[in-house]
Amino acid sequence: MNTKLKVLVVLVLLTTVCYFVRERVLDYIHQPLPDFLADTKSCPCDICLSESSAWFRRCINKSVEPVLSTRSKLSENDFNWWKRLQHERRDFKFYQDTVANLFKLFPSPADVTKHGPNHYRTCSVVGNSVNLKKSKYGLLIDSHDAVLRMNSAQVRGYEEDVGRRTTHRIVYPESAVDLDNSTHLVLFPFKIQDIEWANKAFTTGFFGRSYMPVKSKIVANKNLVMVIDPAFMKYVHQVWLNGRGQYPSTGFMALILSLHICDELYVFGYGADKDGNWSHYWEPLRNLHLKTGIHPGSHEYELIRLLDKENKIHFYTGS
Repeated sequence: MNTKLKVLVVLVLLTTVCYFVRERVLDYIHQPLPDFLADTKSCPCDICLSESSAWFRRCINKSVEPVLSTRSKLSENDFNWWKRLQHERRDFKFYQDTVANLFKLFPSPADVTKHGPNHYRTCSVVGNSVNLKKSKYGLLIDSHDAVLRMNSAQVRGYEEDVGRRTTHRIVYPESAVDLDNSTHLVLFPFKIQDIEWANKAFTTGFFGRSYMPVKSKIVANKNLVMVIDPAFMKYVHQVWLNGRGQYPSTGFMALILSLHICDELYVFGYGADKDGNWSHYWEPLRNLHLKTGIHPGSHEYELIRLLDKENKIHFYTGS
């Protein structure tokens, strides 16, 4: 074979190889993204942390699981922080045994921070501020995938301003209310007795004593119970609030919880009125000197405004 013919054969082979390689590359480029990557691309709040402020990057820690499960491993150091909140006298072993009993009755939840049935694309977080009165936010609140409300917040008679739907009711035993079968009961426990209450209120009835009356039995779906991990409560207080106040308010902890379980947050009903009073939208504050009590309400409010300024939440201030 002469030299020219050899060169021609090599060129033909190279052309053929290049053609097939090009076709394979184009096929790969035009393939749809795998589901887990597609979800990430479409998630409105999966913002690259490099685009966030140093403050937000320091505060947010998605590795902290908010909800107690059989996977939870509370450290004794975190327990000792938590037990001081309401002067718990029982020890770490008693806490561990109480949590073990919890999962004999309630199913252990999946990781709520990962995409699944307990993670949501858009959420309405509805506080109890008097600023909701005459706001007419009801339809907007109801338009989102999940609607989180706090404590004994009233709905009936206030639908135009606060909406009708509730998917998650965030309570502690002293603020608990009966729920329909489709609403999650999200318990913030401030002492071991609160975890005991969860067990007993669904079975034999709770007959312990507290600083306020406590429901002996509760109507709710036991398959939708979520108990917040004390380590998450410490994380909110120590990291987000830098240790201010005795401990965070239920409303602020609910908002940070929502940052972990929702892709996009719409926040309503936080803050004092124009006169500086922290009344509820369904009742006036009886003791005007109380303000937010042991909680750093003004500081929490400023952090909410900062989250809104940084486009981490959509904050509706009300009337």
